[in-house]
Amino acid sequence: MATAEELRDEYNEHARAYNEDYPTLPWARLETQLLASALGDCTGYTVLDLGGGTGPRAREVIDYGAVAVDVVDVSPEMLSHGRRSTGPKYGDRIAWHEADVSKPLDHLPLRGTYDLVMANWVLDHAASLADLEGMWRNIASHLKPGGRYVGVRSGDPYAACVAEGKYGMKYKDFNPVPGGVLFRYEVSTVPPIDIEASSWEVSYSGSTEMHEKFGLGEVEIEPYENTEVVKRDPEFWMQFLENPALAVVKARKLASL
Repeated sequence: MATAEELRDEYNEHARAYNEDYPTLPWARLETQLLASALGDCTGYTVLDLGGGTGPRAREVIDYGAVAVDVVDVSPEMLSHGRRSTGPKYGDRIAWHEADVSKPLDHLPLRGTYDLVMANWVLDHAASLADLEGMWRNIASHLKPGGRYVGVRSGDPYAACVAEGKYGMKYKDFNPVPGGVLFRYEVSTVPPIDIEASSWEVSYSGSTEMHEKFGLGEVEIEPYENTEVVKRDPEFWMQFLENPALAVVKARKLASL
């Protein structure tokens, strides 16, 4: 699995394409609509966006009512593109921080806890199960009791919809390892985004083990049928719906007893 430094370099290389080209793909439109449905009204929220990259979700949660977002990402180039793409509409409500989110974040000037923590795709870059737990530890420790978690993760990494790349995302070069699989994903931009990733069975299987271990409950997967793209053209999305390769998961931090 790629080290944090190698992953940083890969994302640095593709930062422009992620910021400008990725949102135009069917895969990305589905992801965006699922997140909008899962997030709902965020009025007054403080938000921590782990692995937030160029900040598209940070800008969206502010559009949904959030008052402040801290974006944390390993790639300085992704963060730089995010800063440049974030206009005066958002003022100083988004702060940008460079760090590996699988490690403790105590050195960053973050709030103690947040109303909402997002972790979109970052769980699919854990180099090991220990790193995956480190990410979940950061999610849980930065959530207020009763606070919300929303995140995107892989579904079945072997699903036909990502084997063929019909929707703009393709998984390839599989390397099974104990507890999961390493692979590369290719995005149909020009030139293609091509980055190493991982999926751990404890995540992609739909297990709630990690959520429960770190004190999160009320775990739900956002229904795909809630999105306009699926409602408008269910036949186009049939292959995806037969075995989805992405899931937007929402949960809530349980109050301490």
